[in-house]
Amino acid sequence: MTGDHPLLPLASAPPRAVPECHADVCITCSDEAVPVRVVRLLGDDLAMVDTGAGLEEVSVALVDARVGDTLLVHAKEAIAVVQP
Repeated sequence: MTGDHPLLPLASAPPRAVPECHADVCITCSDEAVPVRVVRLLGDDLAMVDTGAGLEEVSVALVDARVGDTLLVHAKEAIAVVQP
């Protein structure tokens, strides 16, 4: 029976609202990537980076990062290495 199981939705449950993007900008993240500098590679495709406001751990799984590189990071994921 629908609704008796905690993982099954109720038949009368309203559909979930889906965020909409306007003017080519995502309302969830504003489509922003920030430049950071790699301070240390940590293994498991992670790196410690200097954000200018402190150190932060980010994923470098999508890029070939080296200590000293400037990366563009979005949602704790490096998405590009900035060429000097």
